[in-house]
Amino acid sequence: MEITTSLDERAPHTDAPSSPVLVLDGLVSTLVSLESAIASLQALREYTLALASRVAEAMNDDGGAPDGLKRVGWDSAELAQRAVAAEIGTATRANDRTLQRQMGQAVELLDRFPATFGALAAGRISLAHARIIQDAGTPLDDPAALARYEAVVVPYAEQQAPARVRRLAVREAEKAQPVPLAERHELAALERHVRVTPLPDGMAELVAVLPAAVAYGIHDRLTQMAQAYAETTARQTYGPAEPDRNTDQGRNSGQGRNTDQLRADLLAELLLRGAPTGRDTKDGLLTAITARVDITVPVLTLIDGEPSAVDASTQAVGGQATGREASAARVPAELDGRHPIDPRTARILAGNAAGWNRVLTDPYNGAVLAVDRYRPSEALKRLLTARDSRCRFPGCGIKARELDLDHTHDAALGGTTAAGNLAGLCRRHHTLKHHSRWTTRQTGNGSLEWTSPTGRKHTDHPPIPQTYTEPATQSPTPAQTPGSARGSSPDPPF
Repeated sequence: MEITTSLDERAPHTDAPSSPVLVLDGLVSTLVSLESAIASLQALREYTLALASRVAEAMNDDGGAPDGLKRVGWDSAELAQRAVAAEIGTATRANDRTLQRQMGQAVELLDRFPATFGALAAGRISLAHARIIQDAGTPLDDPAALARYEAVVVPYAEQQAPARVRRLAVREAEKAQPVPLAERHELAALERHVRVTPLPDGMAELVAVLPAAVAYGIHDRLTQMAQAYAETTARQTYGPAEPDRNTDQGRNSGQGRNTDQLRADLLAELLLRGAPTGRDTKDGLLTAITARVDITVPVLTLIDGEPSAVDASTQAVGGQATGREASAARVPAELDGRHPIDPRTARILAGNAAGWNRVLTDPYNGAVLAVDRYRPSEALKRLLTARDSRCRFPGCGIKARELDLDHTHDAALGGTTAAGNLAGLCRRHHTLKHHSRWTTRQTGNGSLEWTSPTGRKHTDHPPIPQTYTEPATQSPTPAQTPGSARGSSPDPPF
């Protein structure tokens, strides 16, 4: 490659024309190498910050400090940490409070998460991956439980984007907790509260700490109200055309307000008036809206602790009841496929609901087998929502309610409207599939194989719902790894 030195032409020039795809391929390869190198350097920084914290400890420890540090005479370990952080901060033009926090994180990463640090040092994961693994695993005190947790999460992090790792990390950390979620939830619920924090410009922040099922339900009801009000206002102003509901900002969402603003206004009216009378429709549409909560519940979680019922259920799914009774009762349900909730709350929600989606999963590997409902309606949509639960482009985490159902093989070209030819895509990646050189195909069990313009292949498996997984007696096969499912049929049974 020949590079000019002209002041007017500083861009590199090649002697022969090159295909843009080949150039892109080289750029992607370069960036992959750079990201790996950056991760290794970040690991070196973590190691150095941990050493700095050790130096602070030595400054505060007369018994074990080197001769040159014994006479410093710090008043406390905290002051020593502050002093070292201030030293580094002034030299690197960084905030010393931030550095002190990072020093503590670095010590924890090296001491308690050796597998995570090793993967970071080798450039197999990024610092963002490491922080997610660290944050989710911090509550685990047992070293053996931490090791089991890392053994599952770190290999997964090497293949997935950080946002997807968070979901698995929270789930695996929950499994490793020595105290069942139901007991911890009961204690945590005692701390529920509502607080107001003053903000600048005449504003304030109203914060409510509530059980997860209640908080998600409140947010969902407010969202439904905001969308209904926006649609009603748009029809009255512009005619029958509906506003764009594919973005959370909700353009033209009622007199220029976006969805966030409408949610806030409606919340204020609900709390101050008891019902959104100021913005309700003539037929009371908003008042009639109730919260919608999607829960994924392992079947054994719905059984309320009776040994005979548990035994019968374990026999029904395979006849191997040994050791499963106690652990099955501790498998939590999940809100919207993301947030664990205690089994008691899940049973109450399932029992009180007039109609609810039942997601049937393989008891061994967690694959979604079918979705049904007491009052059947739009079964295929429910199945795909339960199967995908987020955008199926690698690395994307947009949740199911905001997705388009896309025909992998175009319906106009003969593609069928069936589970084996449909996948949920967010608007961004739906557009990318149809208007770029990215292509995709279904490989069975809902798995999608994406091919980039440079020819790189990326496989995205449907996320596995919360379930009890039979302990492995031998090395897992590819069909048992996270995200995969047994069998070869692309259409799960109804």
